[in-house]
Amino acid sequence: MKEMKQTHETLLNNIAWENDKAIIFGKLIITKRKVALYANDSFEYTYSKVKKVALPFTQDLLRIKSHIEEKTNETYNTCLLNLYHDGAEGMAWHSDGEKALKKNGAIASLTFGAERKFAFKSKRTKEVVSLIPQHGSLLVMKDETQTNWLHRLPPTKKINRPRINLTFRTIEN
Repeated sequence: MKEMKQTHETLLNNIAWENDKAIIFGKLIITKRKVALYANDSFEYTYSKVKKVALPFTQDLLRIKSHIEEKTNETYNTCLLNLYHDGAEGMAWHSDGEKALKKNGAIASLTFGAERKFAFKSKRTKEVVSLIPQHGSLLVMKDETQTNWLHRLPPTKKINRPRINLTFRTIEN
């Protein structure tokens, strides 16, 4: 537990966080949520119609990546990090369906900090399944998860602590 708290603090203080941007209905939106993109190689990655340039993995992220690859029996070349300062910041329903992502590839989602509801919704039946990932928990979305399900981090007024989420993924350029 001490190591996870230390990792949370290291990520808060040593990642090149920047406010996220998205183009929604033709308008540039700057979010309170902060993001960072790290990878094996520098490249551009576009989501929500905004380009991000990947920074080289830090030693801390390489250590985490190695651990995640061992646990999931998958390989990843990219990590998109999200910093939610409190429960007011969230993420709307979406699927990670960017063309650059490996088709049906695994996305390993590692959570540190505040425990918050995370929800999935079936694209076909609209069934909603929710869970509360605990500090240090790993959730793997793979195969046809992105094809068949949406996911979100709903905002809440009950949480006043930060949450960091690392999503390890494979980008094919």
